[in-house]
Amino acid sequence: MSRILFRTRVKFCGMTRAGDVRLAGELGVDAVGFVFAAGSPRRVEPEEARAMRQALAPLVSAVAVFRNNDGDSVREVVRQVRPALLQFHGEEEDAFCRGFGVPYLKAVPMGGPMALDATGLRIKFAGASGFLFDSHGGEAQPGSGRTFDWQQIPPGLDLPFFVAGGLHPDNVFEAALGTLPWGVDTCSGIESAPGIKDGERMRRFVQEVRRADCTDLSERSSGD
Repeated sequence: MSRILFRTRVKFCGMTRAGDVRLAGELGVDAVGFVFAAGSPRRVEPEEARAMRQALAPLVSAVAVFRNNDGDSVREVVRQVRPALLQFHGEEEDAFCRGFGVPYLKAVPMGGPMALDATGLRIKFAGASGFLFDSHGGEAQPGSGRTFDWQQIPPGLDLPFFVAGGLHPDNVFEAALGTLPWGVDTCSGIESAPGIKDGERMRRFVQEVRRADCTDLSERSSGD
């Protein structure tokens, strides 16, 4: 069965330069992420993200990424950047995540033992618009460039989900076919240095996702 009728969404995260934001739009990326988490090498200030937002192409969404930020800092980002979506990578509870009047994704750490199944995730984060399965957890930090076992993604999830963690142009085809996600998210996998995106890697990443969308699912086992 061909996947031509389904288009995997693509999100580039950790944007720090307006030129990279502009190129992402030209390549057909669906969303770009601005990181506001303390300690991240890709962290930007709300004023910087607001300026870069001007480089967004029409219909490309801005996503604000947080990890255990306090409420005031999240509200300031929402006020200045006007993101279409919030993404939380820390220990935030559902009530906190949905308290800003903006739809949110909850990142699920896959670097350690999976604590919740699909039903448990839906109950714990009832207000989430979707989930992002990332390789952080255990000793791994978000943005580490490490993958996780994609077979650990809980089956039966009735909300959109993204796959992240260590995705790059050479493995995103396999990830898209192996997990059939709503979307894929990459950060370090398209960089030449933290926060500095590489145009050729960006182009190849999108190309490989689109190749997966047009691939017959019966070819999944052959990897081509």
